[in-house]
Amino acid sequence: MNEKTKMIIEEYAAAQTQTAEALLMELGKIPAPSHQEDKRAVFCRDWLLSQGAEDVTIDAAKNVVCKIGVKKDTDLIVFMAHMDIVFPDLEPLTMKQEGRRLYAPGIGDDTANLVNLLMAAKFLLQNKPKMNTGFLIVANACEEGLGNLDGCKEIFRTYGSQIRTFYSFDGSLSNCTCEAVGSYRYKITVKTAGGHSWSDFGTPNAIEILCRLVERLYCVQVPTEARTTYNVGYIQGGTTVNSIAQEASVLYEFRSTSQKCLKIMQQNFDNILEDMKGAFTIETELMGVRPGNGNISAEALKAFTEKNAEIIQMFCPGEIDYNAASTDSNIPLSLGISANTIGTIAGKNAHTREEWVDLDSIPRGMKIALGLMLQYTEL
Repeated sequence: MNEKTKMIIEEYAAAQTQTAEALLMELGKIPAPSHQEDKRAVFCRDWLLSQGAEDVTIDAAKNVVCKIGVKKDTDLIVFMAHMDIVFPDLEPLTMKQEGRRLYAPGIGDDTANLVNLLMAAKFLLQNKPKMNTGFLIVANACEEGLGNLDGCKEIFRTYGSQIRTFYSFDGSLSNCTCEAVGSYRYKITVKTAGGHSWSDFGTPNAIEILCRLVERLYCVQVPTEARTTYNVGYIQGGTTVNSIAQEASVLYEFRSTSQKCLKIMQQNFDNILEDMKGAFTIETELMGVRPGNGNISAEALKAFTEKNAEIIQMFCPGEIDYNAASTDSNIPLSLGISANTIGTIAGKNAHTREEWVDLDSIPRGMKIALGLMLQYTEL
């Protein structure tokens, strides 16, 4: 990046800091549970239109998609930040400010990163630099939890053949995710006839069967090609101490950075279920799938990440935390497309109601977001 472009970015961030803070305080009060982002989607669409956007839509997955410089069959770069937060609230979210800390549920994950995406898009809309490729600016739905990355999946269903590179803004300054942690999540339910603990003793007990199943799951040898884990995180079932349980269930997941390893774990899971058949039923419900890394060029991804790191360090000097995580970048990485998830804010207590963001970090993150965009333009 040349000094002229860097100066333009510095001046823009300084001039727009108060606007960004005001936008964060307004957007951060709007509830947005996964699958119920409607209010935020309308707000983001209308805000982009007010900044001069000409092609902004809300798609079937509730993503807000703003096209800039997009022509038919043009190559596309995606810049994304998710609207949804982990809390189920449908009423306005509580917010308070203490000094330069702004507290609200989801304020850092991912609302403040979303604000930096929007503010960077505002520069493009108002200054209209010459673009070498088309941009999709996406305020996406369903990143969190059992949202299962559905918003990002919809973008690739619609535009996948045109997308060449991908960025999502999520997490803290200095974080750069360049490896996908994929996961498969299941609810497993055992059902039996049940009965009385005395008079029907010997009848299959759903809890006992489920315990044997969990033990089998914990005896699985994980693939060693890439880091792979598994976990039973929740169990429920039965009624009283003197009843043979008719039903019991667990939530189970396995994770890996490798899609190949995930497929091996899936086969192990299927084999165990097949082997457990008896005088009872075992039902499985796939709660969510997040793919891991697919067939991607390690050299191309490394070069892409290093180029982005130079821009990050230009505005946020220091060591970059290159990590593996489960983010919207999972989808492109699983498809062999270079992608990074990059943090643009500072704060703490994510996924708690005490989450806060440092308002002084907003302009630094805005510079990073805009710098990443402007590397593909000519001013």
